[in-house]
Amino acid sequence: MSAPEAVIFDAYGTLFDVNAAMEAHARRLGDRWPRLSEEWRAKQLEYTWVRSLTGAAYHEDFWLCTRDALDFVFARHGIDDPALAKDLMESYRKLPVYPEVPATLAAIREQGIATAILSNGTPGMLEAAAQAAGIASLVDEILSVEEVGTFKPDPRVYRLATRQFGCPPDRLLFVSANAWDTQAAHAFNMRVARVNRAGAPDEYGLGAAGVAVLTDLSGLTDLLA
Repeated sequence: MSAPEAVIFDAYGTLFDVNAAMEAHARRLGDRWPRLSEEWRAKQLEYTWVRSLTGAAYHEDFWLCTRDALDFVFARHGIDDPALAKDLMESYRKLPVYPEVPATLAAIREQGIATAILSNGTPGMLEAAAQAAGIASLVDEILSVEEVGTFKPDPRVYRLATRQFGCPPDRLLFVSANAWDTQAAHAFNMRVARVNRAGAPDEYGLGAAGVAVLTDLSGLTDLLA
């Protein structure tokens, strides 16, 4: 198989550790922080899907969906701490990347393959996160759903990548830790790889379709080779 024109990465949960915001404030949240983090992420994604499905009039950017999701989780658990909520949101703006990410991005670019982020995040969120994590110089393009005003898994989002690189979808490799995101890119006819850090079961028949599964991003360079 020939090398792709570019490797396109999902951001949150794939490059950036979405649990790190809650973990950074674990002493203030107590032992429940992993559960709260999981609920925050689930509600955040739910809000993006519902807003996409109910139409453009209900679109709200990812930062606001993230804030609204945190408000819901705090209310559900009876947490009334505006200062902590503010600190959590600021931590989300500067999430760290997983340990293998910088070396993986550098290795891909050394092979002459472009790298890009394609994410639900706003341009400001993505640029701030990339700068804070020290990977801004390793990413050639940052593509946000705000260009089309809807969220993944709408096909218009994945079309942003083909438009940016001026090639058909099967000339791009899309990498995501989210099975639903991987499935959407696969349906769009991109080459895809799923990062399955937690060893979750196969979904959407991705395994039967021959989709590569990685335990972390360090295996991506071998896949490209």
